Amino acid sequence: MAQSAKRPEQYLYLSTRGRKTGRAHEIEIWFAAYGNHYYVMAEYPTSHWVQNIRDDPRVQVQVGADTFNARARILSNEAGLLAVVQDLFKQKYGWGEGLPIELIPEPGG
Repeated sequence: MAQSAKRPEQYLYLSTRGRKTGRAHEIEIWFAAYGNHYYVMAEYPTSHWVQNIRDDPRVQVQVGADTFNARARILSNEAGLLAVVQDLFKQKYGWGEGLPIELIPEPGG
């Protein structure tokens, strides 16, 4: 996987589709970038936005002036990626605990 991408932004905006209402819901959340993927951490696996992702992984992401469609997936501990993401959060924010979610930009965005 590519090296960590340095982004000066502290937050990204993540829009999910409400699993009950079907309406867009946007949150502002801390993130880390690695290669061309973005990672966010959920404090609670029962958060509404996490439940929305479980129901429909199609999301929209805004980082700075860039807005794109992406697919979200909850990370498991495959090939050490979880440790890499936790380290990126520790370097950027001083903590790395939570439920990590990968945001994979869709081709053509």
